[in-house]
Amino acid sequence: MTPAAADPATGAGQPPRARRLAGVDAARGVALLGMMAVHVLPDVDPDGSTSLAYLLASGRAAALFALLAGVGLALAHGGSRRLPQGRGWAADGAGLAVRAACIGLVGLLLGEVDSGVAVILPYYAVLFVLAVPLLGLRPPALVGVAVAAAAVVPVLSHDLRRALPAPDRTNPTLADLAAPGDLLRELLLTGYYPALPWVAYVATGLAVGRLALGAVRVQAGLLAVGAALALGAAGASSLLLGPLGGRAALEADLAGYPPAEVDRLLASSQYGTTPPGTWWWLALDAPHSSTPLDLLHTTGTSLAVLGAVLLLARVAGPLLVPLAAAGGMTLSLYSAHVLLLSSGLLPAEPLASWLVQCAAALAGATAWRLAVGRGPLEAAVAGLVRPVRRAVGGVQEPSPRGSVER
Repeated sequence: MTPAAADPATGAGQPPRARRLAGVDAARGVALLGMMAVHVLPDVDPDGSTSLAYLLASGRAAALFALLAGVGLALAHGGSRRLPQGRGWAADGAGLAVRAACIGLVGLLLGEVDSGVAVILPYYAVLFVLAVPLLGLRPPALVGVAVAAAAVVPVLSHDLRRALPAPDRTNPTLADLAAPGDLLRELLLTGYYPALPWVAYVATGLAVGRLALGAVRVQAGLLAVGAALALGAAGASSLLLGPLGGRAALEADLAGYPPAEVDRLLASSQYGTTPPGTWWWLALDAPHSSTPLDLLHTTGTSLAVLGAVLLLARVAGPLLVPLAAAGGMTLSLYSAHVLLLSSGLLPAEPLASWLVQCAAALAGATAWRLAVGRGPLEAAVAGLVRPVRRAVGGVQEPSPRGSVER
């Protein structure tokens, strides 16, 4: 964490390194509010057009959340100064496994409530486990892992899922632990946030977290590279589905649907994976399709948002205090959000409901951070992780914000 004398959200009065860390937290706050928007706001406007909230946040907010998980892991485990090795890596890995178990348990409990939300936390937990062997890799190797996860895993998954049962669209719960094979299949391959292709986000985030993120050139580079990647992936999808004939193949695969419904199906969420029919499905970049172009596009948008927020934090740090505070306790706030959606206490009008939740998250997180520090669930998880790390490696738990070079 930032030193106790510093403003815990902005790093005010501290060197640029602290301000940069506030930018990472603020980007995580953006992801949280974006996911809340997807959960609450309608995806279609009254005139039948796609809503602005859906266009901006669907698929992208969750990807940003996952990519920033990788950034956070890198910062928590050496940043750009140290790669975990030997006993230190064992301690980091053991602590991360405990953290994953805690997050997974919270996610399975949240799956028990009727919130209407596809709860991401069980998948997030599996991603943390898959990240353990990646902690000691340097950025070039991590980029290689990310590219393989984005380009190869969806192809293998597409073929493998042809022989698998249809996906279960319900949330995983504690009861699913009785069938661990089925639960693991859902979390890794067929669920709403399939962990194996989503390794692309975590590996990319780990690579980014090993960079000198306090440097303007790196921040601007993230914005530029991310924007180029996002635009390039979207353009490639349009080319493949248009002039190169992919749309016709998908229409044949969706025989019987009217053209308007085909348009809707191809543009809307795919709930984690595309149908395992024609290989042309892999040319889609629709939200939550986990195709190569969807993964590349949303990786690009995530990098661009992170770069933009880091740059903004340099010149307007105080304005980001609430976002950074919320981004520092996303486990607690996300859990509260899911519970609130199932409570019946929120306004019935979607926009009012979202605004109330945003205001409560930003104000509540700011007050909690200033008065207490870590969020309640974050503190509880850290309390379980710390003794495990100490027992395995004989070291203290590292700061969740890590130190990096400017």
